[in-house]
Amino acid sequence: MSESPQTRRLGTSGLAVSAVGLGCNNFGMRLGLDESRPVIEAALEAGITLFDTSDSYADSEEILGEVLGSRRDDVVLATKFGSHLKGALGPDRGARGGRRYIRRAVERSLQRLRTDHIDLYQLHRPDPLTPIEETLAALGELVDEGKVRYIGSSNFTGWQVADADWTARTSRLPRFISAQNEYSLLERDAEAELVPACERFGVGLLPYFPLASGLLSGKYRRGADVPENTRLAAWNMTGALTDERFDVLEKLQAFADERSVTMLHLAIGGLAAQPAVSSVIAGATSVDQIRANVAAGTWQPTPDDLAALDEIVPSRRP
Repeated sequence: MSESPQTRRLGTSGLAVSAVGLGCNNFGMRLGLDESRPVIEAALEAGITLFDTSDSYADSEEILGEVLGSRRDDVVLATKFGSHLKGALGPDRGARGGRRYIRRAVERSLQRLRTDHIDLYQLHRPDPLTPIEETLAALGELVDEGKVRYIGSSNFTGWQVADADWTARTSRLPRFISAQNEYSLLERDAEAELVPACERFGVGLLPYFPLASGLLSGKYRRGADVPENTRLAAWNMTGALTDERFDVLEKLQAFADERSVTMLHLAIGGLAAQPAVSSVIAGATSVDQIRANVAAGTWQPTPDDLAALDEIVPSRRP
């Protein structure tokens, strides 16, 4: 297996990203600057090029800007806007996809990231108050000005991806090239409508929560105490560890053992092999996790492997 992640195009765009990306929500939330620095540097050394953050992830943007420094152009810097910032950008009246708000948001992110452009600027969640045409037009202005290279969506449904693409094409506006949504081998609802929409319109899917809140980490055993410092423990989600869920996890573990790989290989490599997926967004809080994530992304399942996974966790594909 290769030691560095593959490079793929994001959808049908000209933007190339590593098959394993780094989710940066831990920076500024669970890790301070000094703790974040070695994790970011390890990601750079491991060949990860996609760094994904948001203006709502505490000081994540500022930490990335500080640590990347002169290496900023070595990465695809992705951030998001449109989440509630509790007044950091002034009153928004809930219209966080509008032109006025977008102008304020991008300038704040550029300053925090210490850069003159954002490679992938993503609407964090749909804005029910603003027509998608206004959002795309405002983002198009940023593309024309060179402040943003590409644009994407996050947490859109399949029909919203289709609607945005139709609006962009008919109005001659920049298209969303990516869709960032929750997706894992345990949480496959995205396959019902979102994945077909992404395939149809050439949108690259960027799954987040690929470990299903840690369930696919291999840390949990039936009858054993939930390990401390895990997401399930921290978020009081131990109720997710039902007997039915353990039945599935044990089948997946047996599948992994038969192929001499880990559950992490299934979670990241197996997900990266699914249709429309361009890069798997995986968070990390240590250098070891970075290395493990990259190694897991090098596993390339065969068609028979994928069919066997579908037997264990049925696909939602139509």
